Amino acid sequence: MVEVDLARLSAETASAHLAGGTFSCEELTASTLDRIEKCDGRLHAYVCVFRKQALNKARELDRCGGFAAGRLTGLPIAIKDLFDYAGFPTRAGSRATSDRNAGSTASCVRRLEAAGANIIGKTHTVEFAFGGWGANPVMGTPRNPRDRKIYRVAGGSSSGSAVAVASGMALAALGTDTGGSVRTPASFCGLVGTKTSPGLISRQGVFPLCPTHDTVGTLTRTIRDAARILGVLSGPDPDDPVTLNVPKLDFMTSLDDGVNGLQIGVLEDAALAPASPDINGLYQRSLKTLRLAGAEIRLCTLPQSLMHYLEDSGRIMSAESYARLGSLAEPEDSPVDPAIRDRVLAGSAVSQDEHATMLSLRKRAQEVFLANFGELDALVTPTCPNTAVALSDVDESKIVTPFGRFVNYLDLAAVSVPMGLASNRLPAGLQVVVRKYDDALALQIARVVEKSMCDQGNSDFDGIGKT
Repeated sequence: MVEVDLARLSAETASAHLAGGTFSCEELTASTLDRIEKCDGRLHAYVCVFRKQALNKARELDRCGGFAAGRLTGLPIAIKDLFDYAGFPTRAGSRATSDRNAGSTASCVRRLEAAGANIIGKTHTVEFAFGGWGANPVMGTPRNPRDRKIYRVAGGSSSGSAVAVASGMALAALGTDTGGSVRTPASFCGLVGTKTSPGLISRQGVFPLCPTHDTVGTLTRTIRDAARILGVLSGPDPDDPVTLNVPKLDFMTSLDDGVNGLQIGVLEDAALAPASPDINGLYQRSLKTLRLAGAEIRLCTLPQSLMHYLEDSGRIMSAESYARLGSLAEPEDSPVDPAIRDRVLAGSAVSQDEHATMLSLRKRAQEVFLANFGELDALVTPTCPNTAVALSDVDESKIVTPFGRFVNYLDLAAVSVPMGLASNRLPAGLQVVVRKYDDALALQIARVVEKSMCDQGNSDFDGIGKT
């Protein structure tokens, strides 16, 4: 059996090795499963692992000619436990949900499988995906693999997916992002995380929290991996009407075109004030990288404060989560965690008329923002104001980051890319925000920062994947 260094392997590199015969699909899958068996008892990324099924799929791929079967052939990919997978329950991080097995698989997961991907298992999430820290007292909290001594959170709500990828227990993973739920784990775990444009990827078969804001996203080790997987996932799906009029995007062609001549916005100092000195230092270094690569850095003053957007999006989240989850949270003996229960029940005070008004105000806010955005191509912020905190220090009454929800509220797209290690040797992310359907441009800009880190010898972050 060939030994595979899963802690350092990108999906793209793995595909090249599979194509070249360095190892087979079965060998790659077996190595991944062995690593899960070795590491997951401590890291707690997975709800369930499809060991027998994944090995059978890998052997079948090898018999069929392996790499020739598709663009993601043989790659072990994990999915958050919000995605239906036929024959397995979708618990959404809760003991209040049904334990009945899903009768079919979510559309976007079927697209991964059609491209040859090997779905390795389902990963833990914050209960109902309604939280940013990554803690789940009900089902267990995934442990950030970037600190071997202190039990730190991985960020939420796609916590298990991030831990699986960052620790070498998957080459990529699916998550969902309603207000930062892919980007925050990416920042905390040193990964690339995508918040995609509304409708870019089908949500059919995905457990809903707030349909107005919910999007499917990816967690990967590199920008190129994200681009390849997004190319497979995106496209119209008749079972999700929001996808039907979305333009077809090319994520790869312009990926290395750089930023020369682009106008990139930065927020005023008051909006950036929550960022720690460490984070601000890395952020300023990233701005210098973009400037040296030819971008024009310009001040961007938002029409409303980040807190205003955060509060307005939060009201919509509460209202829509209550409409779907209220019956699970309302009983006094509900097994739902009290912090999550309070968030859901807060929506009971919102009438249908008030919800309609909030959606109307949201549409107007989007128009005003885009008019104010003017000729800017993108906006860059830190993804989170701090690095991952110890689980014992989590305060569920506080917001993890002020830089997340406005992207969902305004129907924008974004990517979080690692921008370096803070003084505590933990990773931090840079967020690149673009207009709806400019997802490929966000990756193009983020790629400049990623390449700069490679040139500095920081691309793999010392210690990633160690257990």
